Amino acid sequence: MNALVHSGDSSLRAAANARLIALIRAGAVALGVFLSGFVLREPAPYELYMAGLIAVWAVFGLRISRHAVPLLVLLVLFNIGGFISMSQLADIGDIPLYLAVSLFLAFTAVFFAAIVEAQPGLLDVIFGAWVAAAVVTAFAGILGYFQALPGAEMFTRYGRAAGVFEDPNVFGPFLTLPAIYLLHRMMTGRAGAAFLSLPPFLIVALGLFLSFSRGAWGLFLFSAVMLTLALFIHNQRGLIRLRITAMCIAAVVLTVVGLLVALQIPAVADLFAQRAQLVQDYDSGRLGRFARHAIGFLLATERPLGIGPLEFGRIYGEDTHNIWLKALLAYSWLGFAAYLTLIAWTVAAAFRMLFRARQWQPYLLCTYIVFIGHIALGSVIDTDHWRHFYLMLGMLWGMMALEQRRQAGLGKPLSAAVNEEKPRLKMVGAAGFEPTTP
Repeated sequence: MNALVHSGDSSLRAAANARLIALIRAGAVALGVFLSGFVLREPAPYELYMAGLIAVWAVFGLRISRHAVPLLVLLVLFNIGGFISMSQLADIGDIPLYLAVSLFLAFTAVFFAAIVEAQPGLLDVIFGAWVAAAVVTAFAGILGYFQALPGAEMFTRYGRAAGVFEDPNVFGPFLTLPAIYLLHRMMTGRAGAAFLSLPPFLIVALGLFLSFSRGAWGLFLFSAVMLTLALFIHNQRGLIRLRITAMCIAAVVLTVVGLLVALQIPAVADLFAQRAQLVQDYDSGRLGRFARHAIGFLLATERPLGIGPLEFGRIYGEDTHNIWLKALLAYSWLGFAAYLTLIAWTVAAAFRMLFRARQWQPYLLCTYIVFIGHIALGSVIDTDHWRHFYLMLGMLWGMMALEQRRQAGLGKPLSAAVNEEKPRLKMVGAAGFEPTTP
């Protein structure tokens, strides 16, 4: 009897320790994701914290499976291309620090892929922390734009809301995935979850609008439309479709009313009229954005080893503002080939599993749509050091690894696989998705 009691106590202690470790891991990941919303300079607190987190996690059992190896290899090749390009410079200056940040962000993508594959439940933690960071930085940007508090103007740049970011053009896209995730919850979640998602959504959406970033506006509009179409097509139940339609109408009305109210403020109206133009003077000038693109791609055909990171901006006064051109000139043809392969692989592999009934399917759908938007946005802006881009990339590869492991069956008998899937289908159904055959 005493042996049984002792055994029971040991089991309880082991379970309590396991829960404590899981809680510590979740908190550590949440803090890292939250810090990604505060980037005023490089290296940012995010880099310093994540370097320590990855090191500690590696000591206690970070495992990179064979499913994440292609991600690691392609990102390393991309950065090797950067060092090849740096070799073309006589004066390297601060280029090593720039490439160190590039390589580190690549490792963060691999880290997030590994932990998502190992613990799918961390996706909920990651999205929750990202929403929290978006609300805080968006609220700071709103306060700064309207100068609601003394010193709040520090949260603006060029008269536009920037939150706790150095550039409004990064601040706006950072807010997009949280906004789309909250929109997804309002469209498909239970009534309570949908209602609770509305206030943070309005804060994030207003912050995104006040960034006056045309790229962020287009990214959010594209992502919202794609999300709506995906949910409408995939869900066959009339009640869900009716709810999605009602939410769309409400969103359009709310957007129009909010825009009309905002435009009553002269400063907002003037800046909106200026930023709403599709082509700005610095886009179409003699050495504007598009002219520099043409010059840069012509130059890239002559320089297979690149011209050196950051060198294009020093020569022409402005950076490439194009991730593909940046890859060619700053990371050589090798880096460009690796980056192109990585993006094509990610897009194709994630698309194949986009509508399969999985526990992580809502996270996959939101991340995939916004990721596609970022790829398009990369044609007019440089996304090279965007922390949240690497976070999305890591999450996608983590979910791709989960799908590969599931398809392989992990050696489990069929009965075990079926029993394991039952609660997942219930969770997916609660989010408004109908189970489908793999």
